[in-house]
Amino acid sequence: MQEPFDIHIANIDYAIFPEGNDVYVIYKNGKEYAHIQKDTDTQWIKLDPETATPLFETNDEINAIGQAILSHVPEEEEDLEEEED
Repeated sequence: MQEPFDIHIANIDYAIFPEGNDVYVIYKNGKEYAHIQKDTDTQWIKLDPETATPLFETNDEINAIGQAILSHVPEEEEDLEEEED
């Protein structure tokens, strides 16, 4: 699974915590802000905080965060596992 990472958009710091299946927990300025899910490459969906169901409304900030997530290039991790024969 992808490790958490930080992004910066318009003087706002976001911490991104991947949860798998294109779902991410977003922290804005150190506080939990939203759970988002990738819909398409240009559309991201904010999830209801209580039920985790998608909220199908256009949100420019959520889409900008999603685009930054797609643009993020994770640091390469060394494969520390050795294959045993």
